[in-house]
Amino acid sequence: MNTETHQFQAEVRQLLDIVINALYSDKEIFVRELVSNASDALEKLRLRQLTDSSIYQADKPLEINITTDKDAKTITIQDTGIGMTEADLVENLGTIAHSGTKKFMEALKQKQESNSDLIGQFGVGFYSSFMVAEKVEVFTRAADADAASLHWESEGRDSYRIETLDEPLDRGTRIVVHLKDENSEFSQEYRIRELLRRYSNFVGFPLNFNGEHINTVQAIWAKSKSEVTAEEYDEFYQFIAHTDEKPLTHMHFSADAPIMLQSLLFVPKKNPEMFGFGRVDANVALYCHRVLIDAKPEGLLPEWLRFLNGVVDSEDLPLNISREMLQDNTLVRKISDIITKRFIKHLEKLAKDDADAYAEFYSQFSRYLKEGVVTSWANRESLGKLLRFESTTTDAGTNTSFADYITRMKENQPAIYALTGPSREHLENSPYLEAFKARGYEVIFFTDHGDEFVLTELSSIDGKPITLIDRADIELPELEDEAKDALSADEASALESWLSSVFPEKFSKISLGKRLVSAPAVALQSGDDMGPEMRAYLKAMGQEVPELHPQLELNPSNPLIKKLAALRTENPELAEMVADQIANTALLRAGMLNDPAVLAQSSQSLMEKLLLK
Repeated sequence: MNTETHQFQAEVRQLLDIVINALYSDKEIFVRELVSNASDALEKLRLRQLTDSSIYQADKPLEINITTDKDAKTITIQDTGIGMTEADLVENLGTIAHSGTKKFMEALKQKQESNSDLIGQFGVGFYSSFMVAEKVEVFTRAADADAASLHWESEGRDSYRIETLDEPLDRGTRIVVHLKDENSEFSQEYRIRELLRRYSNFVGFPLNFNGEHINTVQAIWAKSKSEVTAEEYDEFYQFIAHTDEKPLTHMHFSADAPIMLQSLLFVPKKNPEMFGFGRVDANVALYCHRVLIDAKPEGLLPEWLRFLNGVVDSEDLPLNISREMLQDNTLVRKISDIITKRFIKHLEKLAKDDADAYAEFYSQFSRYLKEGVVTSWANRESLGKLLRFESTTTDAGTNTSFADYITRMKENQPAIYALTGPSREHLENSPYLEAFKARGYEVIFFTDHGDEFVLTELSSIDGKPITLIDRADIELPELEDEAKDALSADEASALESWLSSVFPEKFSKISLGKRLVSAPAVALQSGDDMGPEMRAYLKAMGQEVPELHPQLELNPSNPLIKKLAALRTENPELAEMVADQIANTALLRAGMLNDPAVLAQSSQSLMEKLLLK
């Protein structure tokens, strides 16, 4: 038996001093680091086995064994991998040989605060064990047939010892972490079981904890789709989502450019935010080589995809990337873009291939698509094409799409026409529809809260503008019998002038036009005016609501309007009261009457005038 004492490289001594004496918030990551190292050692051996038949204990299974001893206050991580020679021990455990650790030391020069999160940011692999250990022992035997059995030991101060053992060891490496009293929690079975499940459940080799095989659910995202059964997809979803339900749909894909990426995402059957639980976070974890980086990384997915469950694994990410780096990492933003575009295409395919499944998805998650239209500029049109809605040509309860609408557009129809409101029944009774129905134009009904914002942001589909029909700046073609029984041009002009004098500030413009068929009048929004929903939103937020500039358009063929034209000279006082009633009713139906009591008062005054003479 031969023992040699070695001095740590100066940078390693500095590093260990920081690790041992600083108060880090993420001490638990040493478990992830040691298991990851064990997995790497097994992978190296597996690759070597492809070309080398002389490996020591060649039939020994490739696995990781972890044991805890709360009485001895130890945790042991053992693998049957490639093992280490004495030169390996000196290089890997005594010097800074890896770029990640070098960057760690460079960062120390700029950030020396004792509470800095540099361990989490760069990771230092094996050295992280000294965050919790008073002593670390390493027993190892390399895979070479004539390799020596070695014992490495250190308290993490100035030196370490390497001893050549007389008794032969099994192939691989066994690390025994002797815990400090204040870190004895890591010798508790429940604590390590939870950490292994969180960080290392999907390592590519059997993971045995205190004699129990615990990583029984495979990392099926790393397989090709043809190798995974429907039952395995369901089982995996139920494992990560902690549910007994099956998913509604899933997306499984891999990419090698511009980033190496493997992903498996699931859509649940039910929208969790519908059950009163408030806003949820996406349950999509970020992995690197099947090792967890972050269970719920911020910025990995856009907010509108927060209903997803699943896994994203990228070999291009550094294993030890901090939460702060995730939020400001170009690779993560690229991953987000790739996943977003892939998922939109997945929904497009689902809508095309399985209309019933897409209808079920849409009934639960349409609000998220609409949120994406408003917040995701780059994807707003592709998301808009996924929206579904009723229209004047569909039966109640039957949805259509923009693509279908466009196929039904009349020749030379300049725009896609839409109308927002609280319900289909309400919209079907809207005076705004009259002119469009008379000309055979289909009008889309949007009846969800926030749809006005959605249509404002969407603005167009396939180059065709989306126009809300309650706006004043819409040009409509003439109808053949439009002027039948209408006021003459002179009568119309005189009525417009008189009404302008009656309402000098109430309306920005008053006209007799061709928009209406049966209703007497309609209030229209001027081009720059906010719609009622946006105005209500600003008011609820306590913000200043811009002044309205409504326009009033009257129907020159309506009997009431024709009577008003005559009444203005026959009985001016009554004519003004009738005009006021018509105007306030139009404003109320348009959602532009600030105080409904005004209409009640004008109605009462009119009835008193007519009935109490």
